[in-house]
Amino acid sequence: MPPRRMPTQKGFAPKGTLKRLLKDLFHRYRFLLIIVMLCLAINAATNFSASIFIKNFTDTLTEAVKGGDWEAGWKKIVFLSILLGSIYLLGVVASLAWNLILVHVTQNYLNETRIKMFNHMETLPIRYFDTHKHGDIMSIYTNDTDTLRQLISQALPTLFSSIVALIGIFAIMFTYSIWLALIVMAGGFFMILTLVKLGGKAGKFFSIQQKALGSVEGNIEESINGLKVIKVFSHEELSTKEFDEKNEALYEASSTGNKAGNIMMPINGNIGNFIYILCSIVGAVLFFTKAPNISLTGVDTISIGIILSFLSISRGFTNNVNNVSQNLTSVVGGMAGTARILALLDEPEERDSGYCELVHIKYNEDGSFEETEERTRNYAWKHPHQADGSITYTELKGDIVLEDVTFGYVPEKTILKHINIYARPGQRIALVGATGAGKTTITNLLNRFYYIEGGKIRYDGINITKIKKNQLRKCLGIVLQDVNLFSGTVMDNIRYGRLDATDEECIEAAKIANAHDFITRLPKGYDTELTGDGGNLSQGQRQLLSIARAAVADTPVLILDEATSSIDTRTEKLVQAGMDKLMEGRTVFVIAHRLSTIQNCDAIMVMDHGEIIERGNHEQLIAQKGVYYQLYTGKFELE
Repeated sequence: MPPRRMPTQKGFAPKGTLKRLLKDLFHRYRFLLIIVMLCLAINAATNFSASIFIKNFTDTLTEAVKGGDWEAGWKKIVFLSILLGSIYLLGVVASLAWNLILVHVTQNYLNETRIKMFNHMETLPIRYFDTHKHGDIMSIYTNDTDTLRQLISQALPTLFSSIVALIGIFAIMFTYSIWLALIVMAGGFFMILTLVKLGGKAGKFFSIQQKALGSVEGNIEESINGLKVIKVFSHEELSTKEFDEKNEALYEASSTGNKAGNIMMPINGNIGNFIYILCSIVGAVLFFTKAPNISLTGVDTISIGIILSFLSISRGFTNNVNNVSQNLTSVVGGMAGTARILALLDEPEERDSGYCELVHIKYNEDGSFEETEERTRNYAWKHPHQADGSITYTELKGDIVLEDVTFGYVPEKTILKHINIYARPGQRIALVGATGAGKTTITNLLNRFYYIEGGKIRYDGINITKIKKNQLRKCLGIVLQDVNLFSGTVMDNIRYGRLDATDEECIEAAKIANAHDFITRLPKGYDTELTGDGGNLSQGQRQLLSIARAAVADTPVLILDEATSSIDTRTEKLVQAGMDKLMEGRTVFVIAHRLSTIQNCDAIMVMDHGEIIERGNHEQLIAQKGVYYQLYTGKFELE
């Protein structure tokens, strides 16, 4: 399913956004929403019931004066008063009911929507997060869901109630006097022109406002994350200037939209005043001249009760048109936020055509193995063959092969060109090259974060496109240059590598990474709470925890992407011994700028502009006196 177009700075939310929202709401809460609509209709009826009362009250008094039957008139007035009071009381109950029900519906819907968004976000490919600012994504969860709340709980109910009230008002007007009704309709025509002209402009800029708001929040999030860098390079003025530009765009959109939206009410209010005056004048002329008053009930002379009722009706008409105009702009703004939510939900999930999976195996006395339900530490790939329905098992060893791999993040720019790498179980493969040479891209492809354009990558002889992604990634331990720690204890962060690991296994992993010593010196040891991405730890300590997390994962293949780049030389010596122990018996891909850390690798690949230009072990490459030799001796720099 293609991604849904998000609202842009050139127009409104995509067509069908409101229809889709209402369809979803009624699918989940049909019964409750029907009750809400009935209560809103009752509440709307109270808006024009006073006009009917005024007409009957005035006509009753007039008849009593003319006929002298005060007793009958008094009884009728008491009855009308009790009836109107009952209607108002029913309106209060209905208003309370729809508000309470809608609070329940709105909060439940928002809760479900946030959960749905987050669950769906977890299924999106890495490419989505590479092409969308994190602050802008956060804005969908905060600002856009708030506009959705306002849309469901305020704008749509008020709009529905006002429309129902207008229908009732029109019915009363044509029942009482078509002449006066036409005056109100003429005024309504000019109100609609105002609504179309200014409401359309307001709606357009409210859509732009939501986009600009996401951009501002993205800039704030980026500035907070890079605050140290901003201060180190004394770029506070530049950062402020960038923020001011984005904030100015938000101001312009918000200001223009609100100006257009706010000016509608006074304009329509003044049109309503002219309607009031014209109804008074025309009504008086019809009354004094005894001219025929045409209505749906027939032809008769106009009464004082009808004139007074129409004056009340004209006010009700103006107020409800203003409510419609006000809430239409709110609906458009809410639809802009809703469209961004739907766009996130419509983003295509990460495709996974794999069907091979990991299974536990146990070895027989003759050396063979078989699948078992027991939780062993031995695994095999279960490979169903679609051609004949047979199933084969391949022991998990960590044999990685890249055959003629070609790849580009965008079609017009190729990053990797015909890459061939053969990493046998237990071998250490180093990737060396300048930034942008394609080293990290290879690790991204090993994890199937992206689809390759040409060639194949095989894991234990199986094309990784045939392996389920989550199963593949369980077999690839990784230590990144940028460490991400989560809120929780030190133990929790180490256990993140394998959730079923015991405390003893986590502690052993920390010892392998040489992290145990500094952890035991923390206030609560392994139970020390980490917050703010481990802000209370040094960069080296954070990297040691990342290495311990990879150690507890205990995978046959390990990827070290600049794993020691953030560690000082003294700490690196402590870590290197642990790293050597961690790498024993595993297939390891090492990306490093410090060439001293890769001398003991089985093979070193020197990359340049997406191609492998030299390969061999340390001694072989030194003997060649090529690029690696010049890098090692300092004649070339990697950067």
